Amino acid sequence: MSMTGGARGRGSRVSAGDTQLQREINAQAPDIPMLGRRIAELFTPYRGQLVVIVSLVLVSAALGILPPLLTERVFDDGLFPPGGGPNIPVLAWLVGGMILAYVLSAGLGIAQTLFTARVGNRVMGDLRVKLFAHLQSMELGFFTRTKTGVIQSRLQNDVGGVANVLTNTVSNVIGNTVTVMAAGVAMLLLSWQLTLIAVVLMPLIVWAQRRVGQVRAKIAGRTQESLSEMTAITQESLSVSGVLLAKTFSRQHDETERYASENRTQIELQVRQTMSGQVFFALVSVFMSAIPAIVYLVSGWLIARGQGEGFDPGITAGTIVAFTTVQSRLLFPLMALMRVALDLQTSKALFARIFEYLDLKPAITDPPDAREPSSAPGADGRIEFHEVSFRYPDTAPEDPPTINEVSFVVEPGEFVAFVGASGSGKTTIGSLIPRLYDATSGSVRYGDDDVRELRQTALMDRIGVVTQESYLFHASIAANLRYAKPEASDAELEAAARLANIHDTIASFPDGYDTIVGERGYRLSGGEKQRIAIARVLLKNPRVLVLDEATSALDTVNERIVQRALDGARSGRTTIAIAHRLSTVIEADRIYVVGGGRILEQGTHAELLAREGAYAELYAQQR
Repeated sequence: MSMTGGARGRGSRVSAGDTQLQREINAQAPDIPMLGRRIAELFTPYRGQLVVIVSLVLVSAALGILPPLLTERVFDDGLFPPGGGPNIPVLAWLVGGMILAYVLSAGLGIAQTLFTARVGNRVMGDLRVKLFAHLQSMELGFFTRTKTGVIQSRLQNDVGGVANVLTNTVSNVIGNTVTVMAAGVAMLLLSWQLTLIAVVLMPLIVWAQRRVGQVRAKIAGRTQESLSEMTAITQESLSVSGVLLAKTFSRQHDETERYASENRTQIELQVRQTMSGQVFFALVSVFMSAIPAIVYLVSGWLIARGQGEGFDPGITAGTIVAFTTVQSRLLFPLMALMRVALDLQTSKALFARIFEYLDLKPAITDPPDAREPSSAPGADGRIEFHEVSFRYPDTAPEDPPTINEVSFVVEPGEFVAFVGASGSGKTTIGSLIPRLYDATSGSVRYGDDDVRELRQTALMDRIGVVTQESYLFHASIAANLRYAKPEASDAELEAAARLANIHDTIASFPDGYDTIVGERGYRLSGGEKQRIAIARVLLKNPRVLVLDEATSALDTVNERIVQRALDGARSGRTTIAIAHRLSTVIEADRIYVVGGGRILEQGTHAELLAREGAYAELYAQQR
């Protein structure tokens, strides 16, 4: 069993998806406080660029409303001036002004788009990195309780889902608001009577927009949950291990159907999200498009009434043309504002999901006064458990603890082994040493210090772990080795590989240390992967070496080869071996037999055999 195997086994009680995670989120963050302010804070590092964007938007919006206002003068002073024919000089100046406004507005629009894209994408990149860094800080138990695909979906789909809001919202809101306000002022200046006709139904439209936004937000949340499940299925089924499992059990069709089922749900949700606002926008578009026709009718009625009753309504042909031009320009920014409002309401669900992750508190953190481990003689490399008990977070209260009041001391340089049946608690003991979990009660000490008082990175620098399942990246052997020490020289890589009894094998490959190992190291044999993992740990040069079932998955030949590598790796280090095969720990200075979460026996191999107890029984079963 690997070091995380025990935790994963217990995590299997959690239902599919991120149900367990959602329970944690509901407990820690039942709502996301001040969501709007937190979204705005994402833009804080780019305040200077935002000022530039706002300035560009204001000028561009002002220029955009200038041509419609000039239209009235074109008609009343240029084309149809009082008492004569067209005034060509005036007309030329007015038309030139309109064209110049269009050109300047287009140029400013390009600059605005550039700055907006830069700021928006950088904010999105910052958010993605912040979320990734926060996930890196979460304790191991978080990942054993949550599907990898669900985590990936939050990082990719949810952040990607708010991209449009982050990149376009600021410029859209400011630009379109200014345009709408300027258009409103221009319409009032042209004719207050016609303006009333144009805005009479606006309150009803705003109310309908809010209702549509609420519906879309709910659909968006369900859509992202479905995307999370699809990502989880993809991650599980299309990994090397998942494909191999499906092929060996002839379950490819079932996996495809599982994905297709969730895909059908996703399609339905996407269609619903797309259509949820279409009727609303269609009605708004019809209303806004019909206003010019209504304006013509009302204008005719006002002019006719004025002529009959002897008053001037102040409406000329230029007024009507200018008003309808301004009103038509009002349609697109108003529709854009409504779409932004809907996008914001929809994106609130996505932002909430992102902030839910950011608000999760790591269960294992450094205290404010965290310190370096003591390097005093006799302390550096000593491991001590004092009445340590531990239960996994998702264990039922009535269940017994995984380990219960365990005490022992491993002196620097000793080779100590923990053996016992599967589920006895020995892997959990190995997990508590590097503080992958914190003890429920009692204390785990490195040297003279409780591990909870030490900096986690400093503690891990002194502890190396080799597990049953050696994880290798899809990269070269050299890159996998340098994961432990990025600045390591080629000579150091070779020295570590020789200690791990793998250098000659690597040298026999056509590309040597540049050989690509494949996904999770599948191009290598089990023994080769394990020895590269050992070499990687040796390159780190830890003071304490934890071997968690490091040879249990290997055949007899490879086990002997890897065991010789481990014998070399133990030299000069405190070594703690967690083993099921007793043949690998016969030479240990001391062997602890674990059962039911407690230490049942301890002694050397010979002493324990002579005692004819639990160890002797285990040994007899494996002979």
